[in-house]
Amino acid sequence: MSIRQLIIVVSVLLFVSSCVPTKRLMYLQEDGDMIDSSMTVERIQKPYRIQVNDLLSIRVKAIDQDVVGMFNPIGEQNPNATGEERLYYDGFLVDAHGNIRVPTLGEVNVLGYTVEEVREKIEKALLKNYFTEQANIFVTVKLAGIRYTTIGEIGSGSQVIYKEQVTIMEAVANAGDISEFGDRTDVVIVRQYPGGEKRHHIDLTTIDAMRSPYYYIQPNDLIIVNPLPQKAWGIGTTGLSNFQTAASVLALVISSILIFTR
Repeated sequence: MSIRQLIIVVSVLLFVSSCVPTKRLMYLQEDGDMIDSSMTVERIQKPYRIQVNDLLSIRVKAIDQDVVGMFNPIGEQNPNATGEERLYYDGFLVDAHGNIRVPTLGEVNVLGYTVEEVREKIEKALLKNYFTEQANIFVTVKLAGIRYTTIGEIGSGSQVIYKEQVTIMEAVANAGDISEFGDRTDVVIVRQYPGGEKRHHIDLTTIDAMRSPYYYIQPNDLIIVNPLPQKAWGIGTTGLSNFQTAASVLALVISSILIFTR
């Protein structure tokens, strides 16, 4: 094989093996060439069941607001706290035994309950032990935001989104998106269950991701984005960066050949 042929072969191999295909960088791709489309996806969302370390926001309203003041703290531990910090002081943290401490009611077990079931449980207990029907109390129970953690080829850290439901796409965008070296075809979600943690996988490059039971994240999810092989190789993802890498390698190859053939 001549030097010219060797250079061509090395160039082609470097360029082909190093490029990251566009399909691995695009989200929610459809099959076929479609200018416009609509998709109806029937999702059977199982209600979220409260886990240890969840933070709940509980508020009680009544005709006479003075009588429910003890149930609605105003950050007396830190009156200047706002936002998530306020929730830290005013919220009800689920302890290792699955309990929260509610004024007058004491320990209330909420582990494995939905927020609606917790609301009913607290409302019944208050009517039985503290209020009368004439008080016309109104109890609301919510998760104090969807908290999740991201690591790997994505903006790393703990994130909070104050919504009832959060999709994996919203979670990724809120974390700063996946880098060009991140593997979008196999995003790992580590989820907590009463019996322990489980790993789930979702391919964000296909429209089928919207049909996945893991398309909506849950509180305390850990989202892991592993790197593509190109990162370990230390080469670029675009044609220009690959050309520059190939040119550097070819210059080294040619120099070595010239030295050894003299």
